Amino acid sequence: MNKPTQNLAVNRKAGFEYHLEATFEAGIVLTGTEIKSVRNGQLNLADAYCIFLNGELWVKGMHIAEYKDGSYNNHLSKRDRKLLLNKSELRKLNTKVKEKGYSIIPIKMYLSERGLAKVEIALAKGKKLYDKREDMKRQDAKNEMDRLKKSRR
Repeated sequence: MNKPTQNLAVNRKAGFEYHLEATFEAGIVLTGTEIKSVRNGQLNLADAYCIFLNGELWVKGMHIAEYKDGSYNNHLSKRDRKLLLNKSELRKLNTKVKEKGYSIIPIKMYLSERGLAKVEIALAKGKKLYDKREDMKRQDAKNEMDRLKKSRR
């Protein structure tokens, strides 16, 4: 019996700030108190981004709150955490990130069926201001249409 995956955090700002081109599922290296805080849902992906250091992918700026029952073994809340991907995926991402305008951002973090913490990352290209305005216009038009449909019922 498989239990469904459980979303712990979603980076809602990512879709507004970036054009998301490709997504990847990555494992993440966490300490004991970090995984306990993650399971409690005490994390934030809003300012997180990924970089390559020595051929490895690291996530920076991800905030995982300190575990309230942790002792002196507690973790730092904004430390860098290593992401786990296949070599081919790492190579693909590394070549794309070297191009101008591309970056890697975490979109969401969840627990898999086996209880492992996973991060969904995306290869993203930053939006220009006029793209953001266009998205806001499209969203406003959609909301207006929904409001009209609802009022006619």
